[in-house]
Amino acid sequence: MTILQETPVVTRIIGEPRLLSGLDTGRADLQRHLWTHGAQPQLTREAYTELAEAVGLRGRGGAAFPVSLKLADLPANGTEAVVVNGSESEPVSRKDRLLLTLAPHLVLDGAVGIAHGVGASTVIVAVHDAAAAASVRAAISERPDIIDIQVSDTPGRFVAGEARAVLSVLEGGPAVPPGRRVLPTRKGYRRRPTFLSNVETFAQLALLARLGSRQFGTTGLSSEPGTQLLTVDGAVQRPGVIETPTGIPLDTVLQFTGADAGPVLLGGYHGRWLPQTEGVNLSRPDASAGIVLALGSDTCPLGEVHQVAKWLASQSAGQCGPCVFGLAGLVDDFGRILRGDPTGWEDAHRHLGLVPGRGACAHPDGSARFLASALEVFGDDLRQHLETGGCGRVVRGVLPVPGGSW
Repeated sequence: MTILQETPVVTRIIGEPRLLSGLDTGRADLQRHLWTHGAQPQLTREAYTELAEAVGLRGRGGAAFPVSLKLADLPANGTEAVVVNGSESEPVSRKDRLLLTLAPHLVLDGAVGIAHGVGASTVIVAVHDAAAAASVRAAISERPDIIDIQVSDTPGRFVAGEARAVLSVLEGGPAVPPGRRVLPTRKGYRRRPTFLSNVETFAQLALLARLGSRQFGTTGLSSEPGTQLLTVDGAVQRPGVIETPTGIPLDTVLQFTGADAGPVLLGGYHGRWLPQTEGVNLSRPDASAGIVLALGSDTCPLGEVHQVAKWLASQSAGQCGPCVFGLAGLVDDFGRILRGDPTGWEDAHRHLGLVPGRGACAHPDGSARFLASALEVFGDDLRQHLETGGCGRVVRGVLPVPGGSW
């Protein structure tokens, strides 16, 4: 286990370093990047597809879609662009902006390699973090690529990180997902076929191209080998971004970071609460967002959830009833639960049955999943609030919310 030099986000490694290799003294410029990883081979789309299929590589954003299927869905000719989605707007996550800030060349290698393979003439890195954007721009100036690489600044709103919202911004539109659900591989940037994935996915592709499937598969799960980045936060002594083998036991990660006993949120604010951690291994799709958040035991769980619910409602794209009215109704429901009003519990269950599957984007579905799992896991706290009007604990703000009062 190696602890790297502290950066604005502390990075640590369990097992073999790959994505974080060579970053012990900070950001890797092109020379140090090549010294660490070697030259990037130029592969065909068919070769990338075979490699991704051989190791079961899935996207390292929220959807965990198989990369080989995404590549196979592109037309033989006419791919417009490769888009790196670095609009990491989940308040807890830090892994993608860390890669863009410390290892930009690894990400660009993956994107440029795919662009060569699919015949795209443009790579666009969409990012909302200023430091990450500056790092990528500096990296571009160091590289001899003949492919056009652009950096596009995006808003930091939660829904702005969704793939279709990113494409809308790149075309000068609003930072919200359109109602139509069309895959970028069919109609993406400029309404043309586009390969779009998140930052870590491209870094993994750069490693896979260099290592090959056999060496890539020497660590992690046999079904999807390799390593993964996890953002660990909340009631932990050593928060930060950790690189681990895929399939690592959750309890190992919690012990390594010094997490307090208590509930754990997996997958961020569109994720789910776990009733217990024993026997839980971190692999896709459950760990696709790469977020582990320990709540601890000295804060009010339902109060924490209520604060996040208010923030999630404020992040609505404002284009459908389940998001605009459904999330606002759930905020009110949870507020009444906190005050001990049983009608809040009844209405929350009713609203949670009406929201999923009816929105214009995934935001209401993910928010409902987060809230529904809270009602299931925090049953004892729920009963205390309904019976006595509280659980006796204050809300400490363990769950970070942008613009919060703590």
